[in-house]
Amino acid sequence: MKTPRLDLIGLVVADMAASLAFYRRLGFDFPEGAEGAPHVEAVLPGGLRLAWDTEESVRSFDPSFRPTGGSRAELAFRCDAAEEVDAAYAELTEAGYAGHLAPWDAVWGQRYAVVTDPDGYGISLFADVPGGSGAPGA
Repeated sequence: MKTPRLDLIGLVVADMAASLAFYRRLGFDFPEGAEGAPHVEAVLPGGLRLAWDTEESVRSFDPSFRPTGGSRAELAFRCDAAEEVDAAYAELTEAGYAGHLAPWDAVWGQRYAVVTDPDGYGISLFADVPGGSGAPGA
């Protein structure tokens, strides 16, 4: 048997339009009208796909599905510099998204911050700092 390989990370969302608006601010490009679709995908560099499915879409094939919040999943976005972490955090929180952890210089050698998307998923923003080990989120 061949070993399966990771091909897609899926997020279940309550409001597709709200979720896509958030991820557009992080640089994702979605086709016009995607806000009304039950399933949306973005191909990442290297071919990995990130997908969003509405709760209704998931219930169409799994009637027992009940959302439990986003605290068990996290996406981490690398920034080129510490200042970019601060700027991205400020831009997202000023746009009304919840800040979970304000930017700080982490002991593992990164500038690090966490915001939450409209479904409560933790979104880490990080950048290596000179001399840092770059452990979590690397």
